[in-house]
Amino acid sequence: MHRVGHRFAVLASRAALALACCTLFTASNALALDYPTKQVHVLVGYPPGGSTDILARLFGNWLSERLKQTFIVENRAGAGNNLATEAVAKAAPDGYTILLVNPANGINATLYKKLPFNFLRDIAPVAGLAELPFVIDVSPSLPVKTVAEFIAYAKANPGTINMATTGIGTSVHLAGELLQAMAGIKVQNVPYRGEAPAMNDLIAGQAHAIFGSPAATLPHVNSGALRAIAVSSAVRMNALPNVPTVGDTVPGYEASTFYGVAAPKGTPAEVIDKLNREINAGLVSPTINARITDLGSAVLSLSAADFGKLIAEETEKWAKVIKTANIKPEP
Repeated sequence: MHRVGHRFAVLASRAALALACCTLFTASNALALDYPTKQVHVLVGYPPGGSTDILARLFGNWLSERLKQTFIVENRAGAGNNLATEAVAKAAPDGYTILLVNPANGINATLYKKLPFNFLRDIAPVAGLAELPFVIDVSPSLPVKTVAEFIAYAKANPGTINMATTGIGTSVHLAGELLQAMAGIKVQNVPYRGEAPAMNDLIAGQAHAIFGSPAATLPHVNSGALRAIAVSSAVRMNALPNVPTVGDTVPGYEASTFYGVAAPKGTPAEVIDKLNREINAGLVSPTINARITDLGSAVLSLSAADFGKLIAEETEKWAKVIKTANIKPEP
């Protein structure tokens, strides 16, 4: 009787566990089926108007139309993107607070010694959106037309080239630091409060070079106000087919910015999968695809797992640059 009773108890326990799992699975599937049932907040760590904000609003509108709920963009600028990231990392893991991921997320993990979150640990990757290369633009006052000439000039005149950046520790700054390390040159980094004032000084000849975004630099390149000597991506840009890559001269060089979407760790996989499917559907939409191309970007269509791998790779890559150059965040 004891053995029979014990066996019955074990079977009953297993049945209860199976029922619980089935209930959880059904509830989880129902959540994914119904999601979203209320407004979704898309947090952006920068003021309105930049690439991060533009992409957030582009996909916020797309998801609102597809999922019949409002995806509202909230700009929480400050602390180098860390305010928005912290808010998402600490939000309820239900899919109703998501983050527009940008290059700062991979950079800040090393740049800042103490953060109230661990990006790789506390955030669940959802989907990629776009990948954006840089264009190395030089002022007409700088007597170089190629990357090889730029490197030769920098070696002959160490520390005299003023390299404009959009701030210490930004992706623009680190792209330049990577080139310096790989080419064995030294330039003078000059931080600006944004790309627009940097461009103005570059055109005026007060700054000599910049790793600029395509959207900001192409009009000046096309008008002849600036000279594009290379793009930072692994392949040439469609918008500048005659401009070589940096890697053509410095083998192995590549620096691009990436954008995507993430949610708090613990967000149900079914919700993440649903968002991933809808975002990737947007990436093949002719309207959205054309808008991303207009920004000088390339579509970054990835699974959630592959986007997570990209974030990890970029975090490791820029950690090495930050440590080698001993870069500290702006006070």
